[in-house]
Amino acid sequence: MITVLLLAVSLVVQTTWCAPKDFSAALGKSILFYDAQRSGKLPANNPIHWRGDSALHDCVVGGWYDAGDHVKFGLPMSSSSTLLLWSMIRFKDGYTKAGQLNQAYDMIKWPLDYFLHAWNPSTKQLVVQVGDGNADHAFWGRPEDMTMARPCQTVSASNKGSDIAAGTAAALAAGSIVFKAKGDTAYGNQLLSAAESLYAFAKANRGIFHGSAQFYSSSADKDEMCEASAWLYRATKNANYLNDAKTFVEDAWAWALGWDDKKVACQLILFEETHTAHYKDAVVGFLESWMPGGGITYTPCGLAWRDKWGANRYAGNTAFVALLASEAGINPAKYRKWAVEQINYLLGDNHHDGGCYSFQIGYGSKYPRQPHHRGASCPNRPAPCGQAQLTASGPSPQTLTGALVGGPEANDNYHDVRTDYVLNEVATDYNAGFQGALAGIVHLEAANNLPATNNKCPCTATG
Repeated sequence: MITVLLLAVSLVVQTTWCAPKDFSAALGKSILFYDAQRSGKLPANNPIHWRGDSALHDCVVGGWYDAGDHVKFGLPMSSSSTLLLWSMIRFKDGYTKAGQLNQAYDMIKWPLDYFLHAWNPSTKQLVVQVGDGNADHAFWGRPEDMTMARPCQTVSASNKGSDIAAGTAAALAAGSIVFKAKGDTAYGNQLLSAAESLYAFAKANRGIFHGSAQFYSSSADKDEMCEASAWLYRATKNANYLNDAKTFVEDAWAWALGWDDKKVACQLILFEETHTAHYKDAVVGFLESWMPGGGITYTPCGLAWRDKWGANRYAGNTAFVALLASEAGINPAKYRKWAVEQINYLLGDNHHDGGCYSFQIGYGSKYPRQPHHRGASCPNRPAPCGQAQLTASGPSPQTLTGALVGGPEANDNYHDVRTDYVLNEVATDYNAGFQGALAGIVHLEAANNLPATNNKCPCTATG
């Protein structure tokens, strides 16, 4: 009888297990999401079969469409690019192990080329938005079928926007580091030259850009000025940039890392470059505020839930910061475990739809089928696409592979409905820190240093 019981227990142990995550696959899928967001003349190697050339008459062609719409906003595009580039610098081996390094170079060159064309150092004008948000949001259809006017907005000495200008300079400076390390010195130097002139312009013309305020309202420019000068110091080792960063850095703890708040990013870079304790203290203060008991809300299954708008985005961004801080020697065991547990939740360690539900589209067998995304909702051409597709039942005809949706409510509830532009929104800035965290986790796998985790609602499989 005892033998039979032991055998039964053994069979249960053998058939019920925590399903391992394929972080490399998730990383590759995230890159495909950015490929789906491309505007302009698409290359011959375009991997998204349902996307074609679009917005070829924009004042600046190229770049990424922001979200499920077709506006090109400078603040989130530059912020997303900088985070992605940071991940390519710090966790390059993660991209290599995942077999995604060349795809990442291809992905990130798209916005960098756009920034180079958007900035005119002779006239000192930077294009910071293409498209009218209200007109764009009134249109539901393919980007390839757009016919509405797509006005340009610029910043200049007379129309200030040092927040976006500096944020763009940060992306260009980080890009120069990535492409010089790749061996493309000429392109790296081109990016660095643009970064330096754009930063000088931003520093001489301080002021917040208000033209996108209905959609992306910037609260300050000190964080972008700090970020730009810090990345320029990394790219040049010119001490003047480091001194600038020290004047712009803030000691306050950030509410979150996002397109409007880069305080913790600058604090972490300055700690890495100077090993000064008060920068480390600010990073620790930020991360501790995200730990259980630190004041942030946790869902029943363990997602650190900052806000209903892009809850998954904020968790992914903070997981990225935690992994970066760990590499800098800041509480590595604690922060690595926490970061991996957050990404585990996003990839299936939750109870939605019976469990094992991925909030990244295309990962696993359960994931969102109705993202709030115009192009993905459209059938293959030449079939028409219009407002009816917004409310159409059933899965979107196209799979928006790799996109991270906004995420659940604070009680873990989630609704996969295309009309829900809160929980089912997708955006370039939603994926940025998430992708960086994935690269960081694959880096840990490559070093055989992946921490043991203890998610509250682990995805289990029964065989």
